[in-house]
Amino acid sequence: MAESSVTFFLEKLSNLVIQEASLFGEVEGQVKLLRNELRWMRLFLKDADSKCIYDERIKLWVEQIREVAQDAEDVIDLFIFKVDHQRQQRLKNLKFLKFLPTCVGFADKLPFIHELDSKVKEINLMIEKIMANRSKYGLEALVTSNSSNTDHGVSQQERRNSNIEETDVVEIKGGMEAVKGMLIKGDQMRRKVVSIVGMGGLGKTTLAKKVYNHSDVKQHFECHAWVYVSQEFNPRELLLNIINSVMPLSTEEKKAMREMGEAELGGKLHGYLNDKKYLVVMDDVWSIDAWSSLRFHLSDSMNGSKVLMTTRNKEIAAQANPHEVVGHTESLFYELRLMDDGESWELFLKKTFGVTNFTLVSLSEPMEELGRKIVGKCKGLPLAIVVLAGLLSTKEKTQASWEKVLASIDWHLNQGGPESCLGILALSYNDLPYYLKSCFLYCGIFPEDSEISASKLIHLWIAEGFIQRRGKETLEDIGEDYLNELIHRSMVQVAEKKVNGSVKSCRIHDLLRDLAISEARDARLFEVQENIDFTSPRSIRRLSIHQHLLKNNISQHLHNSLLRSLIFFSNPIERKDWRSIQEHVKLLGVLDLGRVEDNYTLPKGIGELIHLKFLCIKGTDRVKLPSSIDRLTNLQNLDLYLNDSYIPHTIWKLQQLRHLNCRYGEISSPSKFSKCMINGHLGVEQLTNLQTLALTVGSWLDGDGLGKLTQLRKLYLRGWLTPYLRKGFFDSIAELTALRTLVLIDSKDDKKKTLLNRVGLEWQKSVVEERTLIPGLMSFSRHSFLYKVRLSAKLDKLPEQTEFYPPNLLRLSLVRCKLKDDPMLILRNLPTLRILELTGTSYVGNRMVCPFGGFVQLESLVLNDLVELEELIVKEGALPNLRSLQVSLCQNMKKLPHGLLQLKRLEKFSLRTDHKDLIDEILQTEGEEWDRIRLITSINKWN
Repeated sequence: MAESSVTFFLEKLSNLVIQEASLFGEVEGQVKLLRNELRWMRLFLKDADSKCIYDERIKLWVEQIREVAQDAEDVIDLFIFKVDHQRQQRLKNLKFLKFLPTCVGFADKLPFIHELDSKVKEINLMIEKIMANRSKYGLEALVTSNSSNTDHGVSQQERRNSNIEETDVVEIKGGMEAVKGMLIKGDQMRRKVVSIVGMGGLGKTTLAKKVYNHSDVKQHFECHAWVYVSQEFNPRELLLNIINSVMPLSTEEKKAMREMGEAELGGKLHGYLNDKKYLVVMDDVWSIDAWSSLRFHLSDSMNGSKVLMTTRNKEIAAQANPHEVVGHTESLFYELRLMDDGESWELFLKKTFGVTNFTLVSLSEPMEELGRKIVGKCKGLPLAIVVLAGLLSTKEKTQASWEKVLASIDWHLNQGGPESCLGILALSYNDLPYYLKSCFLYCGIFPEDSEISASKLIHLWIAEGFIQRRGKETLEDIGEDYLNELIHRSMVQVAEKKVNGSVKSCRIHDLLRDLAISEARDARLFEVQENIDFTSPRSIRRLSIHQHLLKNNISQHLHNSLLRSLIFFSNPIERKDWRSIQEHVKLLGVLDLGRVEDNYTLPKGIGELIHLKFLCIKGTDRVKLPSSIDRLTNLQNLDLYLNDSYIPHTIWKLQQLRHLNCRYGEISSPSKFSKCMINGHLGVEQLTNLQTLALTVGSWLDGDGLGKLTQLRKLYLRGWLTPYLRKGFFDSIAELTALRTLVLIDSKDDKKKTLLNRVGLEWQKSVVEERTLIPGLMSFSRHSFLYKVRLSAKLDKLPEQTEFYPPNLLRLSLVRCKLKDDPMLILRNLPTLRILELTGTSYVGNRMVCPFGGFVQLESLVLNDLVELEELIVKEGALPNLRSLQVSLCQNMKKLPHGLLQLKRLEKFSLRTDHKDLIDEILQTEGEEWDRIRLITSINKWN
């Protein structure tokens, strides 16, 4: 923990000494001395960090180092802030900007330099004393270099794919069939609540997921929803989550829903579910109030609808179904038990050795004896077994190594109580390499049971300085390795994966989250709002705000000059509180304002936060950024999500930007006056560090500047693309060979708005000639990393040459392309394609054929809103690996796909139609194979 603080500041200080030598002037000698002392400290900290739990002397020494490193960082950053503030004051005082010197003169810096000199000398003296204490109190003998924790994360070549997930390894015999039976029985019954009950770590959520995803359950219910409740639940958010799961909504409809109150949302949900058999899972319920807030909004028809609840409390389960007798043979109640010795041993072997068949593991008699002793310490608790096995999976499979772990378990259990699994969880945390500890603890800032975006988590780790450079690898790749290692150790769970196998989202078990929050509090890494003692506020460096925050409770923390990170998971900060940030919180590096519900204008004072690296505002409304945004020269990540945002053109000045994620963000055009004030051309090509670019198209696309962004991995462009489909644009796309994801959306809805902004006239068809993406786009044969492509625009025709397409394309989405020729005859030959989506008049023909031997790897096929399509034919030998087929809103399709029965691996067939003949064919055709098809089919009628 302390090691990461020192490493982060040391890297920052080294860069400043090199890049900003003139900034420090006479103090440069003291600053370099500070840097050298910190380098020596860091060498000892790598071992000391993991040993401080065993000796109070080491713990105190490590705490002192952490505090002095943080003090030094504050001093340096405050000095830089004051120098910048002085520069801005001079800007305001000068009438003619063209005569402004480029930097603050030495005389202007002199008072700050004297102050810095004094403080750095004090810090250097403090470091000298701390290092002297190492010998004075005998710490050198205690802190040795035989730690098991390594210096570096897994290398890029050794990245672990977490292919054994929680659902693969936790097996509670009998649980699946028992709970599934409770859900499926009683088709004529009123709505019932089925409960899975058990202590934390028993696998309630895991069992619920396995049941929820089972094909029998999917087929039995017409619609399904899963919501995480937790201790801090919000009824309105629960309703929104259920509505988004069960109701097919457009973007506009979702936005309208977010503006509704709880009662109106409940009415909408009740009306939709009234004639449907549904299943709603409420995971991690702590209070009967959560069920009470939803029960009247969930239709209670006599059709066998069910609610599946997981809880630690038997009383909640009893109150949810007051007429049921808990323990009765007919009761809708399943209590998870602890694993027996055999189940525990099986799970331990699977996780430790990374196998799905535990019988393949062969151990010597002494090793098996040791292993069974280790497993016995877990008392049959699956979470403890999985986490402990994750630890052992990183160790040598030797008797000495396992004996050492067994001894550590005994020590930790003595600290937390012999019956507590917290000791085992603490052991697994303490065994983490130093570079992973801060990353794991940081997962605790997210609300309980929340699904965490992997990319956002990694971007936050980078902004916080937790990711350490490793050769020429990008920080994002190293962060992905860190996350995979935490997953491999079972400290973090995979929630969802991308089509390329990487982690899309993750979560942390609530017991591990409790551990993270507790350890982070001791290390003063962060505080979450639910744990803050407002009567005696501490010097908090990172603050996470969750729901139910009293408005008057935050103001005192906005006077905390040491605050470095402020993250909202509730409504964003109010305008009146911005003054406090402007006046007091000057060193903020991370600011996540949460979700905005209405139009939101960031105040001009945001430009004062010159150390800001991460800025995020979620929502779907209007967000306006001030011109002062161009002062945030350290900004790495700007995420405005789906907000319709206005962004000043001076955003191109922010050359540290790595991720610009503003899908509906419109870049302003520079005025003639501002052009005169800027030296040289200012455009997108300035942002050479960009890896993510998601924007609305505009005049910034003119020329070939886009092609200069050679590190770009994700490109998302939407708006009226037609005016920019020229050679410069197509050449630029061809140069972006590092792309992983490419999304191009030619939105006709933006024609009028875009043209009005550009020329001040109403749109006329004759103003801009019609152009298409293809044949303009060049071959993607050099784009070997590109695995996901979405094109929403008119295409003349698809190129027939396989060499045109990315060689490793996994997912292709075509929308509104208006192809006249059957695309299947061309796309059939793409060797790696696994997901194909044809949506919204992407094909305007009436017959589609999947030819023999085509689509060898395809696993999912989506045909949506192909209004002219009448017939889908699957030839023998086509689509041999297809697992999911979705046919939706194809109004003229009156017969099921010809060849449907030969899709032997098909696991899910989703049909949305109003044609009675088509539905009857599914429901009434006799035969064993049709019985199989019926079991995997879900039908959604529409009018």
